[in-house]
Amino acid sequence: MFNVQRPELLDRTSPWVTRPVERTVLAVVHNVTAATRLFDVLPILAEDDRVQVHFTCPESSPFHGQLAEYFSARQVTPIPWRLAVDTHFHLAIAASHGGPLHELKTPLIVLPHGMGYNKILDRKPETGNRKPETGNRKPVFGLSPEWLLHDGQVIASSLVLSHPEQLDRLQRSCPEAANVAVVAGDPSFDRMLASLPLRHLYREALDIAHSQRLIVISSTWGPASLYGRQPDLVERLSAELPLDDYAIAIALHPNTWSAHSPWQIRRWLESCTRSGVRVFPADEGWRAGLVAADLVIGDHGSVTFYAASLGRQIALAEAPHHTVDPTSAIGRFLTAASRLDSSQRLRPQVEKLLAHGQPSDIRELAELTTSVPLKSHALLRAEFYRLLNLPEPNTPAEAVTLPFPEIDAHTAVLQSVHVILGHDSDVMTATVTRFPAASVLHGRPLGDGAHLVVHTNEPSETALQLADIVVHDDPSETTEWLARTLASLPGAAVVTRPISDTAWLAGIRDGHQIRFDQAGAFGPACASIALTWAASGRRLCGFPERFDLIIGATRHHITAATTRCDC
Repeated sequence: MFNVQRPELLDRTSPWVTRPVERTVLAVVHNVTAATRLFDVLPILAEDDRVQVHFTCPESSPFHGQLAEYFSARQVTPIPWRLAVDTHFHLAIAASHGGPLHELKTPLIVLPHGMGYNKILDRKPETGNRKPETGNRKPVFGLSPEWLLHDGQVIASSLVLSHPEQLDRLQRSCPEAANVAVVAGDPSFDRMLASLPLRHLYREALDIAHSQRLIVISSTWGPASLYGRQPDLVERLSAELPLDDYAIAIALHPNTWSAHSPWQIRRWLESCTRSGVRVFPADEGWRAGLVAADLVIGDHGSVTFYAASLGRQIALAEAPHHTVDPTSAIGRFLTAASRLDSSQRLRPQVEKLLAHGQPSDIRELAELTTSVPLKSHALLRAEFYRLLNLPEPNTPAEAVTLPFPEIDAHTAVLQSVHVILGHDSDVMTATVTRFPAASVLHGRPLGDGAHLVVHTNEPSETALQLADIVVHDDPSETTEWLARTLASLPGAAVVTRPISDTAWLAGIRDGHQIRFDQAGAFGPACASIALTWAASGRRLCGFPERFDLIIGATRHHITAATTRCDC
């Protein structure tokens, strides 16, 4: 599966090795979820010229299939698990308890790969050597003897917890492991906290306008998850929310991408992306999304709790209590958090949630994310170097800000547009409301008074034939495209494209052309105004030379020039 490192390069005294080091560290990577948590902290060690970090995968997780691509993208060459077990390292670091970790002949520190330890995982551990306890107790992944002991002995040398509440539960469920527990915070959450001052830049990277509210839909993995139970929620939400008031992004757990393949997930989400929904990749982007978000709709996964801890308004679309420890932070959170009623219209619920602040009981629970905010990297480095028996570097260990998300933020390529014309003093006003309109491909009507705007990067031939307005986003000085497109799409009444960064040209079927200046990104909305003007029976030669476009929460002053008038 992996392009692996040669054994002779693991010996730090080998003549094949260029740079000698004092300590070697093994990063045990179970899957992409665990990998993202390890890469939050591995720079603490990897930037020390006394330390060499190696990687391995025990291949015990059913979701390890995407790791080869993940390693390749980061120029990591892992070593086979059997070779890792037979090689001496000074420290091993894992972010999961799966697989035969007891086989490692080195001190082992285990980090959580989510918001603490909450999930009930009622299945046998992968090794088959640990003895599950009997009785009515439900095993919590990472806190139960099934995962922490082998032949009665604690596997880890250090078990990292983010808050003392986890230590209390650990002492009750597996007191033997409490002796190696270290409360060292949450490095992933600390990176989000460190990034909060850059919130406006993350919103810019996601192409979120100042007047828009960003809603992030988060789903963990498995059949009880939001995406498992309500795969159509994102599409329903996007259909109800005006494009110029709201932006939507979706974050699916890496295990979902691994189980179904990225190709299949993107096919399932194709109608959402065509409606302008941002899709975060499996490994990164969701944390920047939480920093940028106004509202997060989620389930029992860690992401929803992290959002609440960042002060974001949250709502649960799914809350399967049977999947989590009821005494855990997330178990209590599922009881206290607001719910989204999927059987009712979604927009009024979203507006109500955004109009209210976060309840005090949620704020109190959110403090259970970490007891040492922004101190996790320093505490972890101290523990790493204690186990390595090395003095710490003199440089500070601190959380670094998150990378800016690199995702395509497409305009909805099918839009249902409604225009209301009016006057404010001596200036015409045009209030434009736009919604995604992918539902027209399923035969659903647009609604009274609305018309269909279709961008030329919409792949559906049916949509182009149904279009009232056709938009081409590439600028061009030529007007020949207008005539050719109107001739090839007889159902279209208006076609438009930009002719500069600020100006658009619209061609009307009757031969008129209108140039809109100061339109910026709102050229298609201006074309909708021209169509509404003509549809009302007014002559285009009388189209106003200036008007105010009201779209979302913004107002824009537009100038217009009509040509080819035969009146």
